Amino acid sequence: MTAFAAESPLFWLLASLAVLLAGFSKAATGGGIAILAVPLMSLVIAPARAAAIMLPILCVMDLLGLWSYRGRADKRLLAMMIPGALIGIAAGALVFGVVDVRWVKAVLGLECLLFAINRLRSARQLAVAEAKVATRGTATFWSSISGFTSTLAHAGGPPMMQFLLPLKLEKLTFVATTVTFFSIVNYLKLVPYGFLGLLDLGNLGTSLMLAPVIPIGYWIGLRFAKAIPEKPFFTFVTWSLLVTGLKLLWDGVVGP
Repeated sequence: MTAFAAESPLFWLLASLAVLLAGFSKAATGGGIAILAVPLMSLVIAPARAAAIMLPILCVMDLLGLWSYRGRADKRLLAMMIPGALIGIAAGALVFGVVDVRWVKAVLGLECLLFAINRLRSARQLAVAEAKVATRGTATFWSSISGFTSTLAHAGGPPMMQFLLPLKLEKLTFVATTVTFFSIVNYLKLVPYGFLGLLDLGNLGTSLMLAPVIPIGYWIGLRFAKAIPEKPFFTFVTWSLLVTGLKLLWDGVVGP
């Protein structure tokens, strides 16, 4: 397929909305509803191609995030999370195109939906509860799932939120740690995506055409993250996880 051959006005509209949404979500919460970007594009192009177009865009957003949140990430947590991410990325690359992604989305969607509902239902108790302590085991478990689902469908945000939210990090530390983690994950994913032939000139050219939209969504999300108070911020993160879980479950059961 030649560059831009299949792109219609509807594609450019939906793709621009997808990039705006992803930029806002990554700057505001570190991920979450950014997962809706690929399904938006998938309304008019194949999901695998949509994921390939989004990956370079996400990498650019990661560079913006590393600059915007420089010095705020929890390095101790990242040191525990990265090994698991490598395991997940490798596993995702090995089964890419073999495993039915719908089953992965359904299980992940149901799990994060229940997690979000429980947090919203128990908001008062959670507010006074002690922060959980991260262990290497839990960090490896959730980061490996995140790396796996991120490789298959750019759906690594929900597992990371479920790991990080109970730790009760300060809001900008939460976002910075998530941003740094996915910066590493997304750049590592370029290797298997390249070997799988998903980074062809047509997809890269489409990503380049969408690049001017990136800073707009990111700037809006950055302003949101810095302006909103701590408690409403984490309530918003939990609701975004709920929406993400519903979308994943829908994709898994009904299809994109």
